[in-house]
Amino acid sequence: MRAFAQAAAALLALGGCHRQVADDAPPRAHDAIAIPPQTSVIAVPVTADISELSAALERAVPRTLWTIDQPGQVCAAPRKVKVLFVKVKTPTIKCRLVGTVTRGPLAIAGVGQTIVVTMPIHATIRARDIGGIVKQETATASAQVRAIVRLDLNPDWSPRGSVDIAYDWTEPPHIDILGKHLVLTDKADTKLKGVIARLEQTLPRELAKLRFRQQVQAAWASGFTSLELNHANPPVWMRITPKELNYGGYSVAGRKLVLRLGMNAQTETFVGPRPADPPATPLPPLRRLDAPAGRILFAIPVVADYAQLEPVILKALVKRSARPFDVPGLGAIDARFEKVTAYGTDGGRIAVGLQFSAATLTKKPAHGTVWLTALPLNPANTRVVNFTDLKVTGITDSTGTNLLLKLANAPALSSTISEALAQNFAHDYDELLGKIGRAIDQKQQGDFVIRARIDDITTGSLKAAGQGLYLPVWGKGTASITLGH
Repeated sequence: MRAFAQAAAALLALGGCHRQVADDAPPRAHDAIAIPPQTSVIAVPVTADISELSAALERAVPRTLWTIDQPGQVCAAPRKVKVLFVKVKTPTIKCRLVGTVTRGPLAIAGVGQTIVVTMPIHATIRARDIGGIVKQETATASAQVRAIVRLDLNPDWSPRGSVDIAYDWTEPPHIDILGKHLVLTDKADTKLKGVIARLEQTLPRELAKLRFRQQVQAAWASGFTSLELNHANPPVWMRITPKELNYGGYSVAGRKLVLRLGMNAQTETFVGPRPADPPATPLPPLRRLDAPAGRILFAIPVVADYAQLEPVILKALVKRSARPFDVPGLGAIDARFEKVTAYGTDGGRIAVGLQFSAATLTKKPAHGTVWLTALPLNPANTRVVNFTDLKVTGITDSTGTNLLLKLANAPALSSTISEALAQNFAHDYDELLGKIGRAIDQKQQGDFVIRARIDDITTGSLKAAGQGLYLPVWGKGTASITLGH
């Protein structure tokens, strides 16, 4: 902030007007730097590993889905055949159907907003004791069962899912007996419906075990915190107070499911010691997200502390006083500057007191403190410091008042200070933004990591407050809170 302080000091010392002045110092302002709170929507992606869902379904659905043991089944119906010149009816051929239907490993994958559970099924079916004619015939069959799961969240943040299940026989079950093609799909379908029903019942229960609500609750609680924006000169903090949490859907990639949440929060900026964290409130009911999450707004005060400003002004004046000041009507004046006092005063103005002595060859030495005030001014969205309405407002502890006032109003004094110190504070501004960018880039808060990035900056109007001379700067960017694992 040194360059900013120098610029402020220089411009404040630029002249005044010849008029009757008070014999005391301007009143001190005691107002703090007040920065209006901003409203931000912080992205809170909550990630769940659905690999456990696969393991849970593996436990819930047995490997052997069902067994088959059905004696006395009609494997070939009677039919009429011509023997010589007579039609003879063949007997009904019965057999015993036995076998097992098993499943392979479940596969879970996701894309977009769907979770796909694939279950391969394999059946081996044997027809035995076929009418005492054929000892055994064997058939195999294969199918793929696909469960398409779509999630949603209840108002209490618990998950619910809708399940659409379909299957295809890639190899329908059938047996060829005595030239007859026996299709067994209908019998298998009946059993398969029971397996599908079990899957439909199991999936929602297992989804509930993903602990979405607990993760959302932890993310919500981690948001009640204060982040350090600048460590010193001055220390700056941003306090986050979550107000509501909105749900904007989810996405699935492979075995990772990410809930898209937006934390609507109040962001406040404090200059000075770290503010106390706001008290955490219970997790509010779910609300739908109607705007993109991840937008953060915060104020960044670029502050010149008056205590830092004073020695900068004094150093410039002492250096210049090595040569006499040329004051019209008085000639050369030798001055010795002893002290500079700066603070905020009424009306958003800055007050600067110059304690010095002055002497000429013809006048007695004068000594005292001359007070000047000015109104800070800067064009919109610029970092150039200017001051207007410069006034000499008071003089205290003085001898030779007229000489002191003439020197305070002399172009030689004001131009010297102007040339030495009039500058903008772009360097301090850029340095501060760099420090803030690094400060909020990534912060660990318990098990969660808060990340933020500044994308756009706008500046407000300079103000001289009791706490310091500051330029409000508003930052826009993105922010997120994620589980730091």
